[in-house]
Amino acid sequence: MRLLSDYINNDFKPFSITETVADIQDFFAESTFSHFPLLDNGVYIGCISAVDSETFESEKNITDYRYAFEGFFVRDNMIWLDVLEVFARNNANVVPILDANNKYIGYYEITDIIKFLNETPFLKETGGIIVVEKPTADYSMSQITQIVESNNGKLLGVFVSEANAEKVQVTIKTTLGSVNEIIQTFRRYNYQIVSEHNEDNYLNSLKERSEYLDKYLNM
Repeated sequence: MRLLSDYINNDFKPFSITETVADIQDFFAESTFSHFPLLDNGVYIGCISAVDSETFESEKNITDYRYAFEGFFVRDNMIWLDVLEVFARNNANVVPILDANNKYIGYYEITDIIKFLNETPFLKETGGIIVVEKPTADYSMSQITQIVESNNGKLLGVFVSEANAEKVQVTIKTTLGSVNEIIQTFRRYNYQIVSEHNEDNYLNSLKERSEYLDKYLNM
């Protein structure tokens, strides 16, 4: 599997503080970038938003719009989950990368991060997806892990996919072969199964037939 650092990109040079707004607008018009980094004598000072640049006066210099610079970035040693969070938090498809000395070394594109994620076991390996839900006060990640492993399952990935003051929803990916037993154990521990599974469809079918029989007998 490739390292995240293999996806550091330098296909396009960052903007310079001496750029005109017109040049930046032309760049965004020919690209799909939501943002792009800006340097002042080699020092990263922020990103320009494509949307913001459309509102700038084209005859001016970009230094006239310092108030609009967005200072987000990632470090070259950050894990993929933290990098993905920066993308999401800033609604960006590009994030600049700085090293430990704050030197600009390139940028990540969201399409490359998705390629990286596709190589992780959570997405690449064959397995079953189970989404469970429980009140926040009763939720326990260690219990979820124990339930999977006690049924001879192997976790390929687990993350909190929804959370609020009342409930927590957890998405689990586990090896195939023990999914049914795992689901039944979750039910015994009072977890609600949010995802649909074959055995759930079977139970629903039995319920529907039982309700039909009740109606027939009561006619």
